[in-house]
Amino acid sequence: MRDVAIVAFAQSAHRRRTDELSEVDLLMPVLHEVLGATGLRANEIGFTCSGSADYLAGRAFSFTMALDGVGAHPPISESHVEMDGAWALYEAWVKIMTGEADTALVYSYGKSSPGRVRDVLTRQLDPYYLAPLWPDSVALAALQAQALIDAGDTDEPALARIAARNRAAAGDNPYAQLTGDVPAGDHLVRPLRTGDCPPVGDGAAAVILAAGDTARALCARPAWIRGIDHRIEAHALGVRDLTDSPSTRLAAERAGAFERPVDTAEVHAPFTSQEVVLRKALRLGDEVRVNPSGGALAANPIMAAGLIRLGEAAARVHRGESDRALAHATSGPCLQQNLVAVLEGESAHA
Repeated sequence: MRDVAIVAFAQSAHRRRTDELSEVDLLMPVLHEVLGATGLRANEIGFTCSGSADYLAGRAFSFTMALDGVGAHPPISESHVEMDGAWALYEAWVKIMTGEADTALVYSYGKSSPGRVRDVLTRQLDPYYLAPLWPDSVALAALQAQALIDAGDTDEPALARIAARNRAAAGDNPYAQLTGDVPAGDHLVRPLRTGDCPPVGDGAAAVILAAGDTARALCARPAWIRGIDHRIEAHALGVRDLTDSPSTRLAAERAGAFERPVDTAEVHAPFTSQEVVLRKALRLGDEVRVNPSGGALAANPIMAAGLIRLGEAAARVHRGESDRALAHATSGPCLQQNLVAVLEGESAHA
């Protein structure tokens, strides 16, 4: 087993529209910033992995264009996942753990503005029974929220307080798209109001991973990945209990999240109701600071928001604001796929 850490993190300022920018334009400043934080050049990176979705771009193999922002010549060792960048980080972590690389660059991006995200995300659903009905992502999240209310786990005022807390926290985040006193608004799909839902926007993020003494040389206080795991729920929503997330709980258990308390948690909850589910599954009490960055309710660039949760948690470890942090990423409808990582600072490692 090797010690692997996140040693640098960068993200773009998330905006509602970036019509004037291509994916490469969106990525290049982020890539330059994350490489600059370590002093590494692109040709010194052992492995590069990206996460994105061709459905957002509306064309096949769109991720190959983004390689122009990395520089693919001279030839590099590169891979791509059609998932949130958190899963690209997992692949890079495995690559380093096998000894095939000592450093890795992981990046992800999403431009949601060109299309109607609520319709695009229906393509994640079962193609025979659900997708032909076109139930959009907000409607499915509303089913989950109503199930939680019916079970007595929450109510609409409690959901509004979750939104207010996240967006107040985002006031200290210069990259957030929404901050401060955002009105609850009208019902978008009952029981969810506009304020319970994530903003639609464009953004990118990148991290650098390194092993052992290489990580210590690149970062004053590396965020060591003490455990990481991902699990998936059944594809059919009708066979799931939407008030719970067994896959998140299992991933957290396998990642070692329950072995010792965490002081910070960055959870990927695009809807307020999903934070209720995740807090329960991850056993997060009031003593844990949840989403100090504002979370996905403040900025939700699809395919990058999960990687940002890992990056934000790591950045707090880098700054000495956290000793043991939990990071969570999700993909698919109603928390279908979930990844959990536990990050610790050098003092906790020693």
